[in-house]
Amino acid sequence: MASACPPAASTQPALPSGPAVFKTIPYAFILPEILCGTWVWILVAATSVSFPLLQGWVMYVSLTSCLISLLLLISYLFGFHKNSENWKVLDSLYHGATAILYMSAAVLQANATIRSEFGPNSPLYYQLNSAASFFAFITSFLYILHAFSIYYQ
Repeated sequence: MASACPPAASTQPALPSGPAVFKTIPYAFILPEILCGTWVWILVAATSVSFPLLQGWVMYVSLTSCLISLLLLISYLFGFHKNSENWKVLDSLYHGATAILYMSAAVLQANATIRSEFGPNSPLYYQLNSAASFFAFITSFLYILHAFSIYYQ
């Protein structure tokens, strides 16, 4: 007589959908990533992009990352992932690559901050650039946390 064993439960946790996205690590990092990245873009734009080569890359990375992260957040909210494991790989690769790009943008923004200390409109632009550097490093850290915390679920 064969004993009936219950089917083995999946060892992988389900991907969140709907409001559960905001309560589940690492997916809860997406909204702060978007908000901090938006602040980077706003603060750099407020300096009239004094150093176009440096700050152009910062604006590109921040704006592109905000838009892609927003699309990813919407995808999780509406459950487009259909609990596919491929979404975890996509999410990890995206956040890992974006963390590297954001770190490069944060370093360039810090360079622009140093250069703006004695330039025209120095007190205002220096303060705006300092705030943009701060948010760029915070956003980099959030992307790094998100990329690595997927592995510890």
